[in-house]
Amino acid sequence: MMLSHRVGRACHVLVLVLCLSAAEDFDWSANNHDSFYYGTFPNGFSWGAGSSAYQTEGAWDKDGKGLSIWDVFTHKKGKTFLNDTGDSSCEGYYRIKDDISLMKELNLNHYRFSISWPRIMPTGIRSDHVNEKGVKYYDALIDDLLEHNITPIVTLYHWDLPQVLQEKYGGWQNISMINYFNNFASLCFERYGDRVKHWITFNNPWSAAVEGYETGEHAPGLKLRGTGAYRAAHHIIKAHAKVWHTYDTQWRNKQRGMVGISLSGDWGEPVDITNQKDIEAAERYVQFYIGWFATPIFHGDYPQVMKDFIGRKSAQQGLGTSRLPTFSSQEKSYIKGTCDFLGVGHFTTRYITQKNFPSNRGSTYFSDRDIAELVDPRWPDPGSEWLYSVPWGFRRLLNFIKTQYGNPMIFITENGVSEKMLCTELCDDWRIQYYKDYINEMLKAIRDGVNVKGYTAWSLLDKFEWDEGYSERFGLYYVDFRNKNKPRYPKASVQFYKRIIKFNGFPNQREVENWKRKATETCSTSNQLLAAEEQRNTAANILRLIHDPLTSHMEMVTEVVVPTVCTLCILISAVFLMFLLRKRN
Repeated sequence: MMLSHRVGRACHVLVLVLCLSAAEDFDWSANNHDSFYYGTFPNGFSWGAGSSAYQTEGAWDKDGKGLSIWDVFTHKKGKTFLNDTGDSSCEGYYRIKDDISLMKELNLNHYRFSISWPRIMPTGIRSDHVNEKGVKYYDALIDDLLEHNITPIVTLYHWDLPQVLQEKYGGWQNISMINYFNNFASLCFERYGDRVKHWITFNNPWSAAVEGYETGEHAPGLKLRGTGAYRAAHHIIKAHAKVWHTYDTQWRNKQRGMVGISLSGDWGEPVDITNQKDIEAAERYVQFYIGWFATPIFHGDYPQVMKDFIGRKSAQQGLGTSRLPTFSSQEKSYIKGTCDFLGVGHFTTRYITQKNFPSNRGSTYFSDRDIAELVDPRWPDPGSEWLYSVPWGFRRLLNFIKTQYGNPMIFITENGVSEKMLCTELCDDWRIQYYKDYINEMLKAIRDGVNVKGYTAWSLLDKFEWDEGYSERFGLYYVDFRNKNKPRYPKASVQFYKRIIKFNGFPNQREVENWKRKATETCSTSNQLLAAEEQRNTAANILRLIHDPLTSHMEMVTEVVVPTVCTLCILISAVFLMFLLRKRN
C-alpha cells in the first residue's frame, strides 16, 4: 500500500462490527472480491447518463447569462490545468438535439443534468431579473428529452453559484443563501415542475464545502481552514431542507414529483479488520464524508463522532465553542426526513488506518478526522490520481446505506472512470471493465435487498473537469475540444453500456464476452477515422505554419491541447522545416 495523493471520498466501516446481526442478508466478513454474478436487474430499472451545466454547456456569457463563481475562478491564472475554462466546453447549449440523438443511440431511460442558476437568474436574486432566454433553453431541453421518452433528472445546484451572491454575501458562508436558493428552486418548480418529477437539490455538497471553502482548489477558492467547510455545509443542509419543505407544501400535490440530494460516498475499509482503532478510523472516514450530510437529513443531527472529535479539538485550541455549528432542536426536526430518494455518487475505495494530528499544529477538516488513507498499488488507476478501480467497495457502500439510513430509495447519480493520456483513444477497454465490474456489484447489492432504482453513468460526454481542465476524460463519447464544432465520437464503452441497457444486466458469460469483442471491433474503425481527421487538421495547421511561422505557430499551440503521437511527430517535422526555411532566408 501507499499513501493516496488526494483525499478520497468517505464511507462507514463501524457497521462491519455493529451491524452484523442487523444485516443478515449481507456477509460483511466475506472476501469474494473477484466473483461475478450473471443475472438481470428488476423490471423498470432506469438506466441513464449524466452531465452538469458548467462542465458541458459553454455559452458562458451568451443570451443574458450572469457570471458564476466558476466563470470568475477559471479566468484567474493558475487555478486550473493549463488555465483551461468552461467558456465553450462541449457547446452543449447549442447542441441539444445532437446530444439527445446520442442518448437515443444508447437507449437511455433517463438523463441527469443541472440547471445553471446564473443562466436563469443572472444575479442569483429573483427580484432583480429572470432571464427568459435561459428559462427557454431548459424548456427546450426538457421537452426534447420527453419527446424521445427520456426522463429528465434535474440537479438544482452543481457548484455554479452566481458570482454576485459570492461577492455581496460571501456565498455559502452566509445564511442568506438559504432563502436565495429557495427562491431559485421555487422558480424551477414553477416553470418546469409540470414535466420534471425528479429533483436533486445539491450535487456532492462535500466538494462544494471542502474544496470551495477549505482547500480553495475549487471556486470560489477560499481557504478558511477548519471553519469554512463546516459553515458552508451547515447552510447547504438547511437550504436543502427548506427547498424540500417548499416543494412538499406548495408543489407536491399538483406535480407529484420527488426531491432528493446527491451525496458522494466511497467505501472505507479498515487496513486491519481485527484492529479496533482501524475500524473506528474507518467509521470516522465515512461519517466525516457522506455521514456529514446524510445523518442530519435522515436522523436530524450531525454524526456523534464529528461532534466529539471537532468539539474536543476546538477545546484543545482554546476555543469557547466547537468549530462545527449546531442545529437547534427545531432545526433538527425540520431537517430530518427531507429526502424522497438518495442520490449516490460513487467512484472508488480507500483503506483507512488511525493517525493522530495534534491540535497545536492547527486544525483543518482533514486533521480533525485523525485518519490516514491508503491504497493498494495493485488497484488499476487509468486516469484521475484519486480514482482507483475497486468494484467490491461499491456493494459494501450500498449495504451500509441500507443499514444506516433505513434502506432509502437510491438512484446512483454518478459512477464512472476517467482516462488521462496524451493520445486520442476510443478503445477504452479499461472503462468497459470498470462499468462491467461496478454495475455487477450494484446488481449484487440489489440481490442483498438494497433499494436501488436507477443507475447514471458518469458521464455522457468528455467535459471540463474543474481544476483539472480538459486533462481528464470521463465521457462515454469523446469530444474533440480542439475543433470549434466540438464533434462527438463514440468510445467502445458506448457499445458495451448499450448492451447492458438492452439486456437489463448480464444474461450469461458468453453473451457478455461477445459484447466486449464487438465493442472493440467497432471502436478500432472509429479510431482510424478520428486519427485521419486529426491528421487532416494538423496538415492544415502546418500549411499555415509555413506561410506565417510565428503567428501560425502561436495559434496552433493554443489549439493543440492533447496531441496524439502522430501529431507530435508532424509538429516536430514542422519545427525542423521552419528552421530550414529561416536558415535559407
